[in-house]
Amino acid sequence: MATRNLVINDPVGIHARPAAMFVQAVTASGQTVTIAKEGGNAVPAGSILSIMGLGIKQGDTVVINVEGDNAEAVADNLANILVNAE
Repeated sequence: MATRNLVINDPVGIHARPAAMFVQAVTASGQTVTIAKEGGNAVPAGSILSIMGLGIKQGDTVVINVEGDNAEAVADNLANILVNAE
């Protein structure tokens, strides 16, 4: 398992476009991935509705957990998508 904690810097948080890109990457990875606000309940990261339901705003810390083969590389890629979202 690989875990990444990151702070969301985008002024509008995780909105539809980065959430969609994130979900596409999760689906393409074939791994089991969850995402949560720090201290909150994890949701399946393959669901855009679940991600949008977290209400992640600028300055929030999110936790991404990836299980499966190549989990470290997948976690790095997913974290990169959220950190560089616009």
